[in-house]
Amino acid sequence: MSKGTINVSVENIFPLIKKFLYSDHEIFLRELISNATDATLKLKHLTNIGEAKVEYGDPQIEVKIDKENKTLHILDQGLGMTAEEVEKYINQIAFSGAEEFLEKYKDKQGEDAGIIGHFGLGFYSAFMVADKVEIITKSYKDEPAAHWTCDGSPNYTLEEAEKTERGTEIILHIAEDETEFLEEGRIRELLVKYNKFMPIPIKFGMRSETLPKPEDAKEDDPAPTQEVDNIINNPNPAWTKTPSDLEDKDYSAFYRELYPMQFEEPLFNIHLNVDYPFNLTGILYFPKMSNDLNMQKDKIQLYQNQVFVTDNVEGIVPEFLTMLRGVIDSPDIPLNVSRSYLQADGAVKKISSYITRKVADKLKSLFNDNREDFESKWNDIKIVIEYGMLTEDKFFEKAQAFALYPTVDGNHHTFEELKEKVKDLQTDKDEKLVILYASNVEEQHSYIEAAKEKGYEVLLLDSPIVPHLLQKMESENEKTAFVRVDSDHIDNLIKKEEETISKLTEEEQETLKTFLTETIPAEKFSVQLEAMDSNASPFIITEPEFMRRMKEMQQTGGGGMFGMGHMPEMYNLVVNTNHELVVQILNTKTQKKKERLVSQALDLARLSKNLLKGEELTAFIKRSYDMIK
Repeated sequence: MSKGTINVSVENIFPLIKKFLYSDHEIFLRELISNATDATLKLKHLTNIGEAKVEYGDPQIEVKIDKENKTLHILDQGLGMTAEEVEKYINQIAFSGAEEFLEKYKDKQGEDAGIIGHFGLGFYSAFMVADKVEIITKSYKDEPAAHWTCDGSPNYTLEEAEKTERGTEIILHIAEDETEFLEEGRIRELLVKYNKFMPIPIKFGMRSETLPKPEDAKEDDPAPTQEVDNIINNPNPAWTKTPSDLEDKDYSAFYRELYPMQFEEPLFNIHLNVDYPFNLTGILYFPKMSNDLNMQKDKIQLYQNQVFVTDNVEGIVPEFLTMLRGVIDSPDIPLNVSRSYLQADGAVKKISSYITRKVADKLKSLFNDNREDFESKWNDIKIVIEYGMLTEDKFFEKAQAFALYPTVDGNHHTFEELKEKVKDLQTDKDEKLVILYASNVEEQHSYIEAAKEKGYEVLLLDSPIVPHLLQKMESENEKTAFVRVDSDHIDNLIKKEEETISKLTEEEQETLKTFLTETIPAEKFSVQLEAMDSNASPFIITEPEFMRRMKEMQQTGGGGMFGMGHMPEMYNLVVNTNHELVVQILNTKTQKKKERLVSQALDLARLSKNLLKGEELTAFIKRSYDMIK
């Protein structure tokens, strides 16, 4: 037996490990199982190349709780270590990593404080929850087993052990204030969280398995059962297989494995598989989306060699794709790093760029292979695509091939198809292409109908980021404007050369405008007289495109003009000087009747714009009944 002292210049390193990393203390189990997995996979490699003359077999990792002795055991059937290797890897290399970590980070706080395995500290994370740790290990080489013990001080003992089977057992004597890690439920929770897809089977206790009944069994006889190993993980998850080996049902089954509480099937998936210039595998799923930009993100799980790292993938996955679900696995992403480190990492930037390209290519192929099916799913995926077009220039370029612009009648066009379809009718006198859209078919119905009567195409664009996206589309496409159908009267939306002559003289128009501005509240409406078709409505309420769009952009975050998000709604009241009701208002002699006609016409215009509510709606209904008595 030998005793020794680990060379430590940081005083009391063990209390520091425990205190400093307290917020992350549950990851000790992930670290120890990762080590056990490494030891097992290294043995597999050595047997494959003939360097280890042993039978690899079907090794597994076992986790055991001994409540009576307050110990937690992690056992593997991997390489094992000789006493010399314990001295080297545990007392020297691992500990120097622990010391470097603490020297570098002991004065830092915040997100940079969680970097454990990054400095080879994995094994020593055991001291976050244990006040004594033992290693009993036997190497695959023909040498005696070794038993290492350390009580959380720089002193350790190393002696020969009785162990006869290859592999390593780590015994954690759980500290008094960490007894949650002696509870079966807590350990199972951690195994499922971090090790659900580890490549080596992990045994945690036993479970009963029902066997088929014997042929001569009676109907009432219970089915026989047997106790089998309770394997907590799936060592061969779908993303580790090649796409050609998987069918749709396999992708669906894996989705349910990832999200057992999600009952809705995903719309489609994207299988990622690249080995140059970095390694990355994974499966991303498009779930049904709502128009809510604040929907729950953090649904993509990040793994490193099948070890769970985090479900906060910002910085690795482009932001617009964080609304998707699935798994990304890359050995090139460090296991324990802060977000600021990730965002500055060159490999991570390349990964983000690759994922963007791969998603765009898959969407394009889905569109090309079955356009009808793609169109049917558009409403459920548009928020992701539109957000991507807005935030990622490369995605914007690629999306021109598959981004759709649906009409109020349910037709779908790409932008090029749309331009071709509307250019003849919807090009104004200044050679500008005007694309009309609605954001709500019900509320803007009368405006939509007026546009359709002219033969114009009206898009239905109703996601919350539309104002931002339209701004981008206009900046990328010269002489193109997107205009909502209720932003002006129909003749002004797409101005042509011909002008309609007013039935009223300039003097009559002046008299009418004076009366209307005195009668109609100026803080709500800006009155403008227009000579329009006599069949058009007498009063039309419009919202100027620029002001409304800036306000909406401010409200949904970013863009717009500062302070506009809180400005009151401002509307134009367009009065059709060629409508007989307007002529009647001008010629009515009685002030009271004149005011009543204006109030009625204004309220009808407000009603068509969905602006008449509460007390004003009640007054309108009462007035309407009085008028038809």
